[in-house]
Amino acid sequence: MGAVFELGKFLVSLIVCQLAGIIGFFSTRSAIQDWYSKLIKPSFAPPNSLFGPVWVTLYFLMGIALYLVWRQEDHRRDVVTALRLFVIQLILNALWSPAFFGLRSPLAGLLVIVPLLVFVFLTTVSFFRISRPAGILMIPYLLWVGFATILNASIWMLNR
Repeated sequence: MGAVFELGKFLVSLIVCQLAGIIGFFSTRSAIQDWYSKLIKPSFAPPNSLFGPVWVTLYFLMGIALYLVWRQEDHRRDVVTALRLFVIQLILNALWSPAFFGLRSPLAGLLVIVPLLVFVFLTTVSFFRISRPAGILMIPYLLWVGFATILNASIWMLNR
């Protein structure tokens, strides 16, 4: 029973993270060609084809990190705090694409991604305290959200 429960936690961790990406996909899909492609972007903006594979990978790493923390004793205050921080950042993550692409508003995206970056940082620090591997798995996500914040801010500034 224990191994099945752990496998369930692992699968739920992966699926929940990928669901955030699926929400983003539906908001992004139609806006890429008819809106985003027409925006002025900074020279460091990556090609559109890079975003999908990067996000799928990041959601996978986040899912593993979530599992590594979730499998700890649930009643520990630090674990509960870390899981709450993770949920908050995942909700903000899921809201960014509808804000940026769905509303077609770099400013709305910026208003979501700045707190997202803060909560990803807090989650990463919190995860490190519980599980070093979980913290390490969050670093690429933290770096990417930092980059995305700069990209989002640049797009907003160039298209005001």
